[in-house]
Amino acid sequence: MDVIQVEGLSKSFGNLRVLRQVSFTVAQGEVVAIIGPSGSGKSTLLRAITHLELIDQGTIILAGSVMVKDGVYAPGPVLRQVCLKVGLVFQNFNLFPHFSVLRNITEAQVRVLHRTKGEAEARARNLLEKMGLSEKAGAYPCSLSGGQQQRVSIARALALDPEVIFFDEPTSALDPELTGEILRAIRALAAENMTMLIVTHEMNFAREVADRVLFMDGGVFIESGPAEELIDHPQQERTRAFLKRLNSS
Repeated sequence: MDVIQVEGLSKSFGNLRVLRQVSFTVAQGEVVAIIGPSGSGKSTLLRAITHLELIDQGTIILAGSVMVKDGVYAPGPVLRQVCLKVGLVFQNFNLFPHFSVLRNITEAQVRVLHRTKGEAEARARNLLEKMGLSEKAGAYPCSLSGGQQQRVSIARALALDPEVIFFDEPTSALDPELTGEILRAIRALAAENMTMLIVTHEMNFAREVADRVLFMDGGVFIESGPAEELIDHPQQERTRAFLKRLNSS
């Protein structure tokens, strides 16, 4: 079953075409990494699928529910329910600095899913344990390392029980030694059959966690294939040039 179905997705900002008739699918339980140069449309694609950007044309279906078809969005109540099927983890954490770790994870559960405070806290504590952060429930974001803050962000996204989680450069704001923390957390999610779409510039990270890699440039997908095969033996010249520049930098 395809959890994500995107067809003919186009998006422009003024005269700048950022996405050009993008089409792809992601199967249930699959981990897909999107790589490519800055400005290629990767983050805009994630923001479009999570409804943080409105598209100009195309169709997006999430877990069998239509978000937008041929450029026409679902009615408001339906759209809100479809958006709950996806979670997004940002590169800069986006935690509420004046909330404790526990409240960062419970707030949306109570406000959006209408869970009781007790239910939300039980779910939050379970996720903090999974992320190795049980002792940090009462802490505030400013007292956490970057890796710990990102793991709290992952727990917050998981707390709403999404069908798929998107990661937008989840390790780019971290020191190299903290990247391993996030790698372990994402690997554990993959072992639980969580469907994930990850935008990243780190090829070792992509090779390690992804089943499949999509190379994007100029608002289109140039090449796709199994992660290790595409990264180590790309077929397209544009992919080879990008990876060569990345390796030499």
